[in-house]
Amino acid sequence: MNQPPVVLIAEDDEGHAILMRNNFALAGVENPIEHFRNGQAILDYLFKRGPGPVREDGRNYVVLLDIRMPKVDGVEVLRRIKADPELRLLPVIMITTTDDAREVARCHELGCSVYLQKPVDYEKFAEAMQRLGLFIRLMQTPAVGGH
Repeated sequence: MNQPPVVLIAEDDEGHAILMRNNFALAGVENPIEHFRNGQAILDYLFKRGPGPVREDGRNYVVLLDIRMPKVDGVEVLRRIKADPELRLLPVIMITTTDDAREVARCHELGCSVYLQKPVDYEKFAEAMQRLGLFIRLMQTPAVGGH
């Protein structure tokens, strides 16, 4: 049986991260959630570098990735994930305020699974995160590493 994926949220806006978690809970998401406040922190986790926590081999993950983040932006995080033979199958959902068509195309060219624009309105953002939570509950994801 495919285990529920660990949800990795890379989001520098603490308010957005809290809204995501709260609305995922309202949608019945019981998956483990890890939050990273910048692009370097999630790269260290995924590539097993640095003193902090690192991913487990054989686990399933889904990455929710903001584009505008400190240290390493989300597009570069996406590029590194998709360039790595062990991580390239990770589903990556871009969640950002950016609706620039060139940025959307670039993220899809790099291999993102889904590109979602964050609604500016609080209620619409909350509703979008609940819907995303329902989607995450149904996702089937491949295990990473430990083949």
